[in-house]
Amino acid sequence: MTETRTHLIELGDGLRVSRQGYGGMSLSDVYGPVTDDDALRTLTHAVDAGVTFVDTANIYGGGRSERTVARLLRTRRDQVQLASKFGILTGGGIGRRGIRGDREYVREQIELSLSRLGTDHLDLYYQHRVDPNVPIEDTVGALAELVAEGKILHIGLSEATGEEIRRAATVHPIAAVQTEWSIVSRDVEAHVIPAVRDLGIGFVPYSPLSRQWLTGLFDAAALTEGDGRPKFPRFAPEALAANRPVLAEVLDVARDADVTPAQLALAWLYDKGRALDLPVAPIPGTRFTERVDENLAAADIALAPEHVARLDALAGRVVGARSANPQWVSAGRE
Repeated sequence: MTETRTHLIELGDGLRVSRQGYGGMSLSDVYGPVTDDDALRTLTHAVDAGVTFVDTANIYGGGRSERTVARLLRTRRDQVQLASKFGILTGGGIGRRGIRGDREYVREQIELSLSRLGTDHLDLYYQHRVDPNVPIEDTVGALAELVAEGKILHIGLSEATGEEIRRAATVHPIAAVQTEWSIVSRDVEAHVIPAVRDLGIGFVPYSPLSRQWLTGLFDAAALTEGDGRPKFPRFAPEALAANRPVLAEVLDVARDADVTPAQLALAWLYDKGRALDLPVAPIPGTRFTERVDENLAAADIALAPEHVARLDALAGRVVGARSANPQWVSAGRE
């Protein structure tokens, strides 16, 4: 553990978090089976290693992720910047769920999350997906009420468009925008990144390792029944086959740079943050303590310009959408 890895950065609205967070979707079975005790062990190891930014959501494992985080918070609440989310309805599965962003739902869900998490406030509360039937100003207005009541300290948005982010910020300061961003998912650079830079908002890339694919360790044959990845178009057999040359290039750059593929993918994001003067805090998730350490080491890696250039050339070659429903991600509505 080094000072660099555990150094806090400021996102927006004064929210300070560790340079790398922990993505709590992995505390459920969506990327492979994990027991509650093993999930807690990995999460605790992440916090012991210097991660202070813990990200979860009401939908992850039907509340299971939040309940696991609660076990950590019993003794570590003051060491963690805690983020959760609302907005995606249960039922239907990936790509077929509904979205709600009305005031009644916001207020209902914050109470349920706080109860599961065993805390009286969240440091950051995201609108997980934008409700097409509710103006974003109304949703952020409801969140602003929660700020005034002390139930949340900061407001975040996930998969909002550049325009939606700008509209939201007229109602209340936005601390963070969380959207998929990686070597192979770069659509946010067109509209979302310019908006957050203009408004002084921090960026939290989710799926920075493209749901394990960028690590080179993804094995479609090993997937269990509850794994959610086959529901994403990019994980269809024909897309995986078409994208093998892209992955081969990633793995080759990693060998040239003498880092692991996961470290390469995370270091690429940190490089982009420096180049854009944008505070970036990726939130890779994992079920394994050794992967936590591997991921954290990426914060100390400076990639050579020629390696960055090779990686920059890859996104346009990728086959398959990153979302099962294009309207659920910012690029589908821009």
